Amino acid sequence: MPDFRALHRPGDPLLLPNAWDVASALALAHAGFAAIGTTSLGVAAAHGLPDGQAKGKEQTLSFVRALHGRLRVPLTVDLEGGFGGTPDEVAELAATLHAAGAAGINLEDARPGGTLAGPAEQAAIVAAVKERCPDLFVNARTDTFWSGTKDLDETRARVATYLDAGADGIFVPAIEKDDDIRALVATKAKAPLNVLLLPGMTVGHLAGLGVARISTGSLLFRAALSAAVATVREVAAGAPARAAATSYAEANALSAD
Repeated sequence: MPDFRALHRPGDPLLLPNAWDVASALALAHAGFAAIGTTSLGVAAAHGLPDGQAKGKEQTLSFVRALHGRLRVPLTVDLEGGFGGTPDEVAELAATLHAAGAAGINLEDARPGGTLAGPAEQAAIVAAVKERCPDLFVNARTDTFWSGTKDLDETRARVATYLDAGADGIFVPAIEKDDDIRALVATKAKAPLNVLLLPGMTVGHLAGLGVARISTGSLLFRAALSAAVATVREVAAGAPARAAATSYAEANALSAD
């Protein structure tokens, strides 16, 4: 199993595809990606739940447990903000996931209702997880650009607080300006910066900015939904059915892993 931490290389970033179920995780691993992440939106939506509302804890646990021993690459798990748990409860969840094979987790400071947790409150969760699971890679996500002020100074202050609490990496989804990305790459302790792949972005350009990890987030899940609907609409409109790029046998063989 590759060392997950060592895959975070500024300038040579880890491209992390995000899966939503066992089949998508195994398919992405088969495709040769060095590590797999989960998408909280994909996991929640696949079970008829909203994302970001602290409702997907059991579904996430079930997903990771179903993958245990079946992946030959590291898995990192999106925990939203900890699914509403106290620091001790989130640390217990993290320990359970680590025992089930997770090499890392994402913890965000966004909260239901579009608010952000106070930095000290979020830092307490990060610290509790790292005390309980020192070998688990904690990617501290701040949503200052996603749903907050988009203020770079606030972002840097939150990043510093989470790193002081023991976070191993930082994730700032929705950041897209080159100068802002460069500023965070150079942040305290040069922790690896994770960026969400947004429309128009390329891996090569982000690598040149010093990014160490690039997440696809819910992109693949949404693309799969779009492809399914587009395919059946074509058929309904009278077009001949097209062969899928993945055959029945190939899809069925994933369950043999």
